[in-house]
Amino acid sequence: MSRGDPRDWMWSEALQMLAQAERMHRQVFRPQGAAQRGPSWEPPVDVLETDREVLILAALPGVDADQVEAVIENGALVISGERSVPDELRTALVHRLELPQGRFQRRIDLPSGHYGEVRRFAVHGCLAITLAKANARRRP
Repeated sequence: MSRGDPRDWMWSEALQMLAQAERMHRQVFRPQGAAQRGPSWEPPVDVLETDREVLILAALPGVDADQVEAVIENGALVISGERSVPDELRTALVHRLELPQGRFQRRIDLPSGHYGEVRRFAVHGCLAITLAKANARRRP
């Protein structure tokens, strides 16, 4: 059996390999059920400290800040939630999928001290959490 023009069979094999890679990629980035497994990824964070507060920025594009849980446990801030797969992704042909999907959790050790007011808000695709230092003096 002749394969004909080498460009035709090479192109056909390349397309088959791309389709297989796409299927594997979808399996890897499929959201995990919370009951089945623990968190599947950790968002990158920045931790900044001033004389009055600690500021944590967590990169969470596409995640509603109100849907993220943030608690202080044993001297650490624990941020957790889920980045859901957009409905369009369920039927779309994926060309590139780099943003992680599914459950996430990040544990950030905090500088020692006591914290008072906690604020959180979204800014430029990040979740920002400020922890006011309890012993910080207010400036006039």
